[in-house]
Amino acid sequence: MDRLTACGGAMTLLGFRPALWPTLIALPAVALTFGLGVWQVQRLAWKEGLIAERTARIALPVLEALPSPFDPEVHSFRRARFSGVFLHGKEMYRPARSRRAGEIGLHIVTPFRLGDGGTILVNRGWVPGLRRNPETRRDGQIAGTVTLVGVVRTPAPVGYFVPDNDPAKNTWFRIDLQQMAKHAGIDAVRPYYADLVADAPGGWPRGGQTRVSVRNAHLEYAITWFSLCLIGIVVYILWHRRFRPADRTAAAR
Repeated sequence: MDRLTACGGAMTLLGFRPALWPTLIALPAVALTFGLGVWQVQRLAWKEGLIAERTARIALPVLEALPSPFDPEVHSFRRARFSGVFLHGKEMYRPARSRRAGEIGLHIVTPFRLGDGGTILVNRGWVPGLRRNPETRRDGQIAGTVTLVGVVRTPAPVGYFVPDNDPAKNTWFRIDLQQMAKHAGIDAVRPYYADLVADAPGGWPRGGQTRVSVRNAHLEYAITWFSLCLIGIVVYILWHRRFRPADRTAAAR
């Protein structure tokens, strides 16, 4: 009790005596904004670690064969070599921007029949909208058995604002392996797909579209929340020093 009295006396000498309702309102707000700032700092560290991990994996030597069973925590974003045949008549189109120039166009996703009889989906790369028709890029429609190198990927979590796929128009806004396999008339596909690292003959599609980075605005968010926390503290103190009638009356005495 003596400590509380001493504390209250010291705060009175400083011209500041906490009022009940402003304190009950301010404390949760300050705690919430501070907590959100800390959370964004944690998210920033996680996101930077994720980007660093992907960058390190994609720089590792090319896998000659993916180990079985496939482990997405270990094999995603590794480069691997595949041999098989493209099923060009079943290619699918995914609206996307080019990683190189930021132009709007399409990613060409084509089933690839492996030598062991299995099938994977291969993102062959980006083309402008005017080259959606395979006839405009005949040189890139490779026939027969080929060996290629691709970055192993698994479908990313779908955001709230990503439209649903439109199989009727053969337009795919998200990678859904089973839905795409069904559309292509394929019984089953491997639980991953591959982004080609090289351009097709003739330059279309353009490979190398893998993005290891992800949107990372957590530093800005953290600064915003910590700033709001600081503003809340300053407003709380100023209100008590300038606008609380009880304080002015006590000062006048």
